[in-house]
Amino acid sequence: MAGLVVGWLLVAIGLAALVLPGPGLLALVAGLTVLAQQYEWARRWLQPVKTRAFAAAAKGVRTRRNIALSFAAALVLALVGVLWCIKPPAPGWWPLEAQWWLPGGWSVGSGLILSALLAAAFIVYSIRRFRPSGAADAA
Repeated sequence: MAGLVVGWLLVAIGLAALVLPGPGLLALVAGLTVLAQQYEWARRWLQPVKTRAFAAAAKGVRTRRNIALSFAAALVLALVGVLWCIKPPAPGWWPLEAQWWLPGGWSVGSGLILSALLAAAFIVYSIRRFRPSGAADAA
């Protein structure tokens, strides 16, 4: 029962992370892996999603430029999360009421920071798994 809850939660997070910051395909793979223990449809979907996720991960670490951009994006995401947690006053250029400046506070900020840490961990994993040591950069 707990495995099903975890599986469905990972699938939901994965689907959300396809459009929000986070490792969507990898979370989907994890969720489908858990659900594949119980459901035939999950077993059928697992391999195509896993293939697509690993292809995207391999492509993402193909060049040093891609790696640098990926780490930079993770850093920006973490910094935005810190900004969200600190919640400075709304700047003068903000067109809405101050209550709509960085709504959510710590819950949103910590989620962004966690997403950035997970992204960095997945980048390191992808480098170790898909990039041979001493690999020359492709154009």
